[in-house]
Amino acid sequence: MKKTMMNLFLIFLLGALAFAQAPTQSMDQPTGKVKALGRAPVNNQLLNVKLPRAEEVTLANGLTVMVLRHTKLPQVSYSLWIKSGALSDPKDAPGLASFTADMLREGTTKRKSTEIASELEELGASLNANAEFGRDVTTISASSLTDAADKTMELMADVVLNPTFPADELNRYRTRQLVALQQQRANPGYLARERFAKAIYGDSPMAVQSPTPESLRAATPESMKAFHAKYYAPNNAILGVAGDITLAQAKALAEKHFGGWKKADLPKPMTYDVKGGSAAKVYMVDRPGSVQSNILAGTLAIKRTDPDFIPLTVANRILGGGSSARLFQNLREDKGYTYGAYSQFNSDIYPGFLVANTEVRNAVTDGSLKELMFEMKRIREEPVEAKELDDAKRALVASFALSLENPGNLLGRSMTVKYYGLPVDYWDRYAAEVAKVDAAKVQQIAQKYIDLPHLQIVVVGDAKQVGEAVAKYGTVENFDAEGKVIKASATTNE
Repeated sequence: MKKTMMNLFLIFLLGALAFAQAPTQSMDQPTGKVKALGRAPVNNQLLNVKLPRAEEVTLANGLTVMVLRHTKLPQVSYSLWIKSGALSDPKDAPGLASFTADMLREGTTKRKSTEIASELEELGASLNANAEFGRDVTTISASSLTDAADKTMELMADVVLNPTFPADELNRYRTRQLVALQQQRANPGYLARERFAKAIYGDSPMAVQSPTPESLRAATPESMKAFHAKYYAPNNAILGVAGDITLAQAKALAEKHFGGWKKADLPKPMTYDVKGGSAAKVYMVDRPGSVQSNILAGTLAIKRTDPDFIPLTVANRILGGGSSARLFQNLREDKGYTYGAYSQFNSDIYPGFLVANTEVRNAVTDGSLKELMFEMKRIREEPVEAKELDDAKRALVASFALSLENPGNLLGRSMTVKYYGLPVDYWDRYAAEVAKVDAAKVQQIAQKYIDLPHLQIVVVGDAKQVGEAVAKYGTVENFDAEGKVIKASATTNE
């Protein structure tokens, strides 16, 4: 396997070098005459590889430890997943999970924030924590050279088990975040994502993309301690370890540093009610003076465990999953409307969404929406040609194969299987499952999930310049940059 992977890597490296030496083209003009050179170098031999699987042990306190040994480099990385995150925020305190994660490094019962930073620098180690909006997981990650593995895990355990959330550090954090919130509202990309999430998920936790100034001001050390006590527990966590370390060594370190972590009586698992099915609508977010429009168009999709995940991955790759996909080739290469046009779909423990996106000049907003709709209809109505389908599948398998060279990626795949409850051989079968997707399946999946009668379109731009064009694509609801509803007349050129 290693030899096969290395050969594949060398092939890709040579291809990348050739690409890097190719003449560049102006981004201001269509490049429809560009000729694609070659295809993703993947053959059927790669469809039967068996991935190394993480070894697993559970400590007495319920902490699951997953270990993937990789001895090529003297490094060890840790990834702790707390199975509660932003979706567990109280309704009146959006961002509390994020605040709690961000503040872990700001002081413990043993160390001040400056001492944590100093020790990490001395070790040459990293330590970070994050609770991403739209997910119900908090991740704490750390890495170091092998000879600092013990000390690095001790630091990691200290911030996870013993945070104090000092008031002075919280005040500084709050000041920084309030400034960031102001800057965020000036970002058209954020405004588009915010409005699209609300269009798909309504007022559910999945729609929340950011804290509010009110929730930031209301956050206290006590509220963070309460969230921490409620959700940060060994029986609600997975500890992944990758690198130059054995299962026995990793278990010993975990018992040493996390063994005293007490189990908790966890809250009843949340249910994620996603209604979907909203009638097609256009949301115009007005940014007076904007010279371009940010466009999102999409629908509700699937959970991560849905059997349609891989077929939808293939369909998305064809529609907009890269520079060779239809949206990019149409809007960028053929029409020259934009620097890029893509589609993506996300999925989690609740149904995600499939969305097409681009940023275009005001003058071509109408044309861009027209072409987005054209491509969404085309993949639903016309079977994909054999070569285009084959190229898309090759690209997906090639990308997957290259990712296997990184032990952190391999560990992440094992942890994903554990977190979502996927079959243990899920990744062993991934390439073969991609290969099984045929043109009929792509069309069936497109018809099922590119749900045009329920398509939600968001346009962020100058309503006086583009509002009339936008109105061609459905009933329009108008908002300002603060998210407040404004009169529909703002979308006219009166």
